[in-house]
Amino acid sequence: MAPEHTLREAHPTERAVGIEYYVSDADGIGGRLRESPEDFRVRELEAFDAEPLDADTGSYPELVIRATLRDWDTNDFARRLSDALGVSRERVSWAGTKDKRAVTTQLFTVRGVDAEDLPEIRGAEVEALGRAGRSLSFGDLAGNAFEIRVADAVEDAPERVAAAVRDLRWFAGGDDVGDLPAAEREFPIGATVGVPNYFGQQRFGSRRPVTHVVGLAIARNDPREAVRLYAGNPSETEPDDTRAARDRVDAAFGVDDAVADGVADSDAAGGAERSAADGTGDGDWAACLDAIPGKLRFERSMVHRLADRGVAPDAPADHDDWWHALEAVPSNLQRLFVNAAQSFCFNRFVSERLRRGLPFDRPVAGDVVCFADGDAPEELYAPDTDRLQRVDADRVDVVSRHCERGRAFVTAPLVGTETELGDGEPGEIEREVLADVGVEPGDFALPGEFDSRGTRRAILLRTDLDVTFEGGDPRFGFALPSGSYATVLLREFTKRGPLDL
Repeated sequence: MAPEHTLREAHPTERAVGIEYYVSDADGIGGRLRESPEDFRVRELEAFDAEPLDADTGSYPELVIRATLRDWDTNDFARRLSDALGVSRERVSWAGTKDKRAVTTQLFTVRGVDAEDLPEIRGAEVEALGRAGRSLSFGDLAGNAFEIRVADAVEDAPERVAAAVRDLRWFAGGDDVGDLPAAEREFPIGATVGVPNYFGQQRFGSRRPVTHVVGLAIARNDPREAVRLYAGNPSETEPDDTRAARDRVDAAFGVDDAVADGVADSDAAGGAERSAADGTGDGDWAACLDAIPGKLRFERSMVHRLADRGVAPDAPADHDDWWHALEAVPSNLQRLFVNAAQSFCFNRFVSERLRRGLPFDRPVAGDVVCFADGDAPEELYAPDTDRLQRVDADRVDVVSRHCERGRAFVTAPLVGTETELGDGEPGEIEREVLADVGVEPGDFALPGEFDSRGTRRAILLRTDLDVTFEGGDPRFGFALPSGSYATVLLREFTKRGPLDL
């Protein structure tokens, strides 16, 4: 985004989850991702050490394996592996979940098995690396290296890619276009680029992005509406039988159609108008169970609990019975609801900072920065959000130099009970967005798995980008720290909606 450019508005599907702008004003290359699994390659940047394979199994019960998977969902592969080994699925662990339509290379640990036990599995190359004293967890993943082809790009894709790279180079804190050497002004393909560190569409649900509105209802102490939003609340992108089932759930709750329509719109934009369940429904949860297909197993679990307790639709919105229904889903999904609400607020903070024209590569007075992770692989620009510092006016220049050298990153909050908002204009943005959404840090003091202390996240996603062309189609190579989304970078080049890729 050269300084004179105005912001380009994002796709409506993205705006519904707080992604409101593009950084680059360059026209998109269109195209499609994942025409074949080989078009989307992901390799974990590992942060996990293993002992030799002949290490004592009593002290090191976990077998560490590296698997290269073609067209495998991570959870499905773990289940297939455990079945082939004849062990519980709970004995298989990994650090990061990968997409199915891809070729992925990642680590797994399996407790209580030997390298000789490993089976042959279709579409998987499995290598035993060693043994470990504990299973893998999310913190063991430093990041991911990507190699992604965009198929069927427009004819002038090289020129459009070059224009976008120039914009993103500037956004990352690089030279303005006019200051570059003549050759790089024409085609600066190999460059350090930056984009807003948005949470991508996958965080919220690609075809039915509702996890964040469920999470917001939870934070507002309205578990009744949270259950309805998840089990009811049909989407136009769903099959007819699913829509009909969700309509039946809405009828059991009782929904004011005018209010419900407003909630769908205003909650997507972060508005404070919210509760759509009005308690006037028939409460026929048995009829709901007859209508809900088996594929919606989590929705069925919630409604089963309502039926078992005979919950009246006009029971108080914060009654324990509604919380009981919410807790029917797995604990990781319970956490995801709240995490998605936090992610939505973060996206809103970032979008508002963009709109106001505040820098991303350096702080302004009132910002909170974190420092770089000194243990991260060399190819990563990785923040360490456990090391924070507030920036007052007297220290802006000093901290800006740290940011310029990759030693510090400007952050925004993932709001929770321990969140301390920024000062100055950054703090003003945070408070205005939270007021608009209708939550505050103390609202995240929630029961069980829903409780969250919060943290901070870097607002700039910086990477060294390499682009090559094959038959007119670009292939993008880059590495990102864990928790960041490849699609957030690619969207600046394709300019297509998430469902169109």
